[in-house]
Amino acid sequence: MELHFATDAPPLAALAAAKIAGIPLKVVNQDQPAGSPPTLLLPDGERLRGAYVLLRHVGRIASLPFFYGQDACQSSKIDEWVEYAPIFGSGSEFEGACSSVNEHLLQNTFLVGNNFTIADVAIWAGLAGAGLRWESLRKSKKYQNLVRWFNSISAEHDAVLGDFVATYLSKKGSAKAVTSKLKESQASNSRSTAVENGDHATEAASSRPAFEVDLPYAEVGKVKLRFAPEPSGYLHIGHSKAALLNQYFADRYKGQLIVRFDDTNPDKESSEFVDNLLKDIETLGIKYNAVTYTSDYFPKLMEMAEKLIGEGKAYVDYTPRETMQHERMEGIESSCRNNSVEENFKLWKEMIAGSERGLMCCVRGKLNMQDPNKSLRDPVYYRCNLTPHHRIGSKYKVYPTYDFCCPFVDSFEGITHALRSSEYHDRNDQYYRIQTDMGFRKVHIYEFSRLNMVYTLLSKRKLLWFVQNGKVESWDDPRFPTVQGIVRRGLKIEALIQFILEQGASKNLNLMEWDKLWAINKKIIDPVCPRYTAVIEESHVLLILTDGPKDPFVRILAKHKKYEGAGEKAVTYSNTIWIDYADAESISVNEEVTLKDWGNAIVKEIKKDENGIVTQLVGVLHLEGNVKKTKLKLTWLADTTELVKLTLLDFDYLITKKKLEEDEDFVDVVNPCTRKETLALGESDMRNLKRGDVMQLERKGYYRCDVPFVRPSKPIVLFAIPDGKQQTVSK
Repeated sequence: MELHFATDAPPLAALAAAKIAGIPLKVVNQDQPAGSPPTLLLPDGERLRGAYVLLRHVGRIASLPFFYGQDACQSSKIDEWVEYAPIFGSGSEFEGACSSVNEHLLQNTFLVGNNFTIADVAIWAGLAGAGLRWESLRKSKKYQNLVRWFNSISAEHDAVLGDFVATYLSKKGSAKAVTSKLKESQASNSRSTAVENGDHATEAASSRPAFEVDLPYAEVGKVKLRFAPEPSGYLHIGHSKAALLNQYFADRYKGQLIVRFDDTNPDKESSEFVDNLLKDIETLGIKYNAVTYTSDYFPKLMEMAEKLIGEGKAYVDYTPRETMQHERMEGIESSCRNNSVEENFKLWKEMIAGSERGLMCCVRGKLNMQDPNKSLRDPVYYRCNLTPHHRIGSKYKVYPTYDFCCPFVDSFEGITHALRSSEYHDRNDQYYRIQTDMGFRKVHIYEFSRLNMVYTLLSKRKLLWFVQNGKVESWDDPRFPTVQGIVRRGLKIEALIQFILEQGASKNLNLMEWDKLWAINKKIIDPVCPRYTAVIEESHVLLILTDGPKDPFVRILAKHKKYEGAGEKAVTYSNTIWIDYADAESISVNEEVTLKDWGNAIVKEIKKDENGIVTQLVGVLHLEGNVKKTKLKLTWLADTTELVKLTLLDFDYLITKKKLEEDEDFVDVVNPCTRKETLALGESDMRNLKRGDVMQLERKGYYRCDVPFVRPSKPIVLFAIPDGKQQTVSK
């Protein structure tokens, strides 16, 4: 395809979209008179004219998932943004447009839906094409959400946009700044990405983000994936990686995603876990096509077990558990391995009945007891369990194992690719062998590294121990690595998604720091969260201003000086104010200090008790003083009855060791001190906080409201949100 346009009017959005989508264009930009619309000459001789007509055409023919929307409604919303984009070329309306988009991006990662579309390209190109005007606003941090979004797009597509920026924006004065930003992003995002090549994986340096990887043997429109959690606990940060990668590949290849509950162990599972897993999946923004249960396939799984027994590919074993484990390790065949088909079916019926004899048996696959890969040494397919199932009650006395169910249900449901963490690598051969014995087609396995976090347990069995032993409140405890736990502590899902997708589908095993995740979170919440003032109740000190206002008065101040959307609050000014003890003891007589949002004051007298503890300060206002010359900038609260009681809660890691060894008992490293409570007083406007609101307490840190104001005698409960600086209670 040939693109013709006037030299002084390149169709920036269409050019950028084509670059990102990998659509080759032969650019001919010298044969169009000034003012002529850009023209695209198609291979069949047809012509398309108009900058945004070309952009829409690129969106329609691109292979990127949802580049022009997921459905007709999203496509129409994209059209709205595309039609809005030219406003950035209008000098008088430029800042108004920035403000409008900035407000929209407060609650949205992308302009339309949950995917990058040509709407984002249109607005990005409009800003980039504005040259120095946009660059000056970008540096001023006036539009935090818009800048964050712009930088994210620049970084994500730096590899293809670098040349584009230098070629088409240099005359507008912004090429140097934008290209510099792209190069910075490229350097920070360069990393090794595993690339499939037949049966071998090689590490290749890549300048694109690590999560932009290909799914081997995938065809657009034909990919079908499944996210298959066991309903034996809540979704945690490790599961989130698997869920988001499945979503990513489903979107990229315009495929389907199934949520399947692997509910084959009634001892551990419950409807409560099912309900909360669905809640967590929704919180992550996972869009699935259907919800299924392995228990839906119990009749067909039993038929398959009987088929394999009848074909001599499985047998019933009544060897004691300890002996069986020993024989598997040593490669010793079971004495039951060569039983007749008739004997196996007889014992199988005992298992189905849940008889005393049946309870001693299990069904094993007849694979290869001498294979060096121990997972192929006759794995267990079925075992007895008399515990009622949370969905189907006591209908069954036998239940299939994960190793038996997974290859069967994956094939039966038409799954094309099974994403599994690399910890299952040794069981991949088993998976394929069982599918072959069943007579099913091959489902491609794609591995990614398990997400491991420092000072963190991700085993649901171990997390359950903390719940059952009262070490935490519940599965949504803010000390837990569950989605509900970390969200309750103050993490934004946007930060979690960014953190996980930055790691992508790499097979490299890494022990990740929580600090990086919380640092990403801080960048998201800091530009928009309101600011409040609080003083520690146990050690606050009264400062009397002898010339201060005897009759308190109120001023209306912004909750965030750089973000109007945070709203306003009423602040009371009085001649008696509270300050923190740490500030009081650092002040000297006749020292001039700054009272935040008021002005300067001079401390004339410092009163102490017999132990040298500061009990009171006396001073005078000096509002004409220079705030830049004072050493201390104090936060304060007027001494009024309107102050609200606060409980500030800080949390630490549940274990004291960064990484637990395989043979190490986690109980031995349980942290004895994981919760610290501090009582405080806050300004009256905090009565309006709602559960889940995030704020910053000036000079104290970021907090999330867990229990809002109910009555004066009951404190507002605020959870401290880590900011990525490795601060813990125990340090």
